[in-house]
Amino acid sequence: MFGKSTYPALEELQESLSSEQLRILKDQVESEGQDPAPQSQFNYAWGLIKSSNYKMQQQGISILSELYRDVPSMRRECLYYLALGSYKIGDYSNATRYADTLLKNEPENKQAQDLKKSIHEKVTQEGLIGIGIAGGALAVGVGILGALLRKKR
Repeated sequence: MFGKSTYPALEELQESLSSEQLRILKDQVESEGQDPAPQSQFNYAWGLIKSSNYKMQQQGISILSELYRDVPSMRRECLYYLALGSYKIGDYSNATRYADTLLKNEPENKQAQDLKKSIHEKVTQEGLIGIGIAGGALAVGVGILGALLRKKR
């Protein structure tokens, strides 16, 4: 899904937790009852985001969004990990928005700067791939059209 990155957090993002590790994080949240500790929820959300399962990744992002909204003291961490999670699922618009918000509050934040640069590089790379695919499709279409026109002569 990701090419080799120069940004270590994106490399770590690719390393899923084992099902046992994820179960431990989930059990911790559940053992805390109706009002689990924000840190336990955060840890579980990060474990979900590291998963290779898209629905689990979305669930992790959802948990982080709730923590961002409900726990002001965790907003900085939530923004950063929301940006990483959004990057992982290919939601580069939100990833950029989260990184920008973090940089607005902390313009010298090297992690956020590196993450934003990685997001920009990924968007550029995927844009170039998209242009290449569109160009290839156009060439095939022109070739078919040319062949059809030759047949009619």
